[in-house]
Amino acid sequence: MENPLGAPLPHQPRPVLRASRSARLAIFGQAPGVRVHASGIPFTDPSGDRLRDWMGVSEDEFYDVERVAIVPMGFCFPGLDRHGGDLPPRRECAPLWRERVLASLANVELILLVGSYAQRWHLPPVRGLNMTETVRGWRDLPKGADGKRYIPLPHPSWRNNAWIKRHPWFDTELLPELRREVRRLLDVDLTSGKPALRRVPKKKGPAPV
Repeated sequence: MENPLGAPLPHQPRPVLRASRSARLAIFGQAPGVRVHASGIPFTDPSGDRLRDWMGVSEDEFYDVERVAIVPMGFCFPGLDRHGGDLPPRRECAPLWRERVLASLANVELILLVGSYAQRWHLPPVRGLNMTETVRGWRDLPKGADGKRYIPLPHPSWRNNAWIKRHPWFDTELLPELRREVRRLLDVDLTSGKPALRRVPKKKGPAPV
């Protein structure tokens, strides 16, 4: 009988996620790629560089686990398909772990849904829509039952360069709102809840490989 969850991973599992009860911003992506599998740190690749640019944050801010949670749909690198692309997130990961992790993120106010896998899981009303329709409708998404706000984003891979060029509203309308919301959440003192002095980011160094 075929295993409904697919074949075992072709490598040793290495879960990659970052979460803290104090985080107010969360990034829900797809699954680690081969570079992230090697580094053990999410988004240590060109996609991460682009995502940080979209958000308007430094690496220090992005990797501040007390403020930013990063929880992919699949915690481990799923392997490569026959064409050399990443396989989809493992089907057993989200049903087994997702609700347990989300229960610990009670202070999260804004969730960035990066890619269609996260969008279909967390936005039941848009499951019949494609990624473009979902992202285009970002203004009309209601808050979740828990009061959290969602902003859907395409995956920041270079494979979506053509998509970004075809949809200029993403750069001129959605990204400015995204950056405002990110700054609102990051520039708050975790203890007092009041606006905090913005920290000067360190110089960007080479990403782990």
